[in-house]
Amino acid sequence: MGLENLLIWLQNHAATLIAIVAASVAAISAYIGRRETQKQKTLQAENLRHTVDAQSLAWGNACIDALNRAAMFARTRQHQANDAGFFQQRVNMMMAIQSLRQRGRLLFPVTNASGEAPILVSIHLAALEIEALTRQGGPTAANSAEFIDECRDFVIAELQSLIDLNRQAVLTARMDTRPALQRNAAHERANALKEKLKSRRPGLNLSDRKETVQ
Repeated sequence: MGLENLLIWLQNHAATLIAIVAASVAAISAYIGRRETQKQKTLQAENLRHTVDAQSLAWGNACIDALNRAAMFARTRQHQANDAGFFQQRVNMMMAIQSLRQRGRLLFPVTNASGEAPILVSIHLAALEIEALTRQGGPTAANSAEFIDECRDFVIAELQSLIDLNRQAVLTARMDTRPALQRNAAHERANALKEKLKSRRPGLNLSDRKETVQ
């Protein structure tokens, strides 16, 4: 086909060619638009997951602090100056923990017929234990703090299983990718501190234990 014939053919089929090009451009644009929309949805979901994780961690840290204070309160209740002070602190503890339970409902919705997420159940049980505390002992008073500690440990375990696994992987990688020399030096310093404490406090049990004020 000569150049002149080609030009004639293009003139005769110009409308068809324009339609084909326009359809191709539209199809490509639609494909790019769908890809971009999907990318935006994925990014939004990722951002939401990070936000929920951050809120869950902040809430969990507050729970850990509150339960630690409650456990220490249980261990030292007999040292309260009077019943009035004891009762006031007990009420404050219960209010703080129950408030955290209510706030937790925004983060941990009900997923079965039990009526409440297990992590929130454990917090409620800790509050009930505090409510049952008396200043001068009473039934099962000896292990009240240990029970509250168990509730706290359950909260920690649940948070570790619920937060974004990618975040945990990043944290683990950050720990493992430090130079071996640096990791070993950290362990050596920790062991040196342990040996120093042994020399300062002979006979002290250095295992993870529950603090008790005598």
